Amino acid sequence: MAFAGKWETETQEGYDAFCKLLGIPDDVIEKGRDYKLITEVTQDGDNFTWTQIYPTNAKVSNTFTIGKECDMETIGGKKFKATVKMEGGKLTTTFPNYHHTSEISGGKLIETSKAGPAELKRTSKKI
Repeated sequence: MAFAGKWETETQEGYDAFCKLLGIPDDVIEKGRDYKLITEVTQDGDNFTWTQIYPTNAKVSNTFTIGKECDMETIGGKKFKATVKMEGGKLTTTFPNYHHTSEISGGKLIETSKAGPAELKRTSKKI
């Protein structure tokens, strides 16, 4: 149940390079660079609901069960099928253009997204 709670972004590393690699327009990158993303996670055993709320009040919510294929959606509205796995206390899944890992370390939510040579690391505090 370590993931459950409400989290707010503290730091981001590699944001610009990661977004550019995914083809996100410069104006969108600029707007999103310093936002404080809110992530809300509910967890009941292997069942999760993972919601991300953006400053524009746009949000995306995905519900999944560890080890079972599910329907997911990106903030851009792209729908895809994925299987979230738990590996060594880390949640891992593959999105259409990148691989994503989430873990709790030192009481912080650490999310790492990798696409080719670019890596975005977001650290969030519990609020």
